[in-house]
Amino acid sequence: MSILPAADFAKLDWMWFRGSPRFDYPIDYGLAVLGARPAEGRIDFLGRWKAGAYCHFHRHVGDTTTLVLEGEHHVLDITDAGEHHRIRPAGHYAHSPAGDLHMEYAGPSGSLLFFSMHTPDGRVFEVLDKDRAMLSVVTIDDMVSGRLGR
Repeated sequence: MSILPAADFAKLDWMWFRGSPRFDYPIDYGLAVLGARPAEGRIDFLGRWKAGAYCHFHRHVGDTTTLVLEGEHHVLDITDAGEHHRIRPAGHYAHSPAGDLHMEYAGPSGSLLFFSMHTPDGRVFEVLDKDRAMLSVVTIDDMVSGRLGR
């Protein structure tokens, strides 16, 4: 497998998500699937955030490896004890176990991240409201089919 040149990122099939009055934080990000093996519970994708924009409050259902490719990315870990703010610059590599609950948003110039996830049952994310009630479940099939972007 070859590395996709940065100039070709725009040519990917991006699914874009923008905010609504339902959410009290600015949402403006996109996801592009690079490859998936649903039978094995694996998916690799890119996430791109506009400057200062968030993605939906969520929990990762599977183990996740990330690499910040461009910009600066902020993660607010949410626990019963409070929030912990981490700033991840370009080049930051991390692995998180399943169950990681957080908000995340881009720095002042936006951000681009690579994600590699393994989820035994095909569920990737649980999208939550501010009280941690589940709004929806995102699966590998949802991402591969593009159902999320419709």
